[in-house]
Amino acid sequence: MEKLNIILVCSAGMSTSLLVSKMKKAAEEKGVDAHIEAIASSVAADQLKETPADVLLLGPQVRFLEKDFKNQFTESKVDLISPQNYGTMNGAAVLDQALSLAGQA
Repeated sequence: MEKLNIILVCSAGMSTSLLVSKMKKAAEEKGVDAHIEAIASSVAADQLKETPADVLLLGPQVRFLEKDFKNQFTESKVDLISPQNYGTMNGAAVLDQALSLAGQA
């Protein structure tokens, strides 16, 4: 199985870096081979054209982009990170969400 490419999109790419760290730790514990990265919404379109994501998760602060991303990146599974999981930086729950979207749950 190929490495799962999971991209988290937020307003600046900074606040989500802690969540990415926690997701990477959860992936390691579960034996999941995944590339997990946070990017700013301002550069997401350009970066995703070059390297499409399997799963695109949008932070609560950019949830208004959901429809645009679903229309623009049809090869990716697009969803919103719940404010609860984002606020508590629950990396394991967000990883489970991504795996479920990718059909690997």
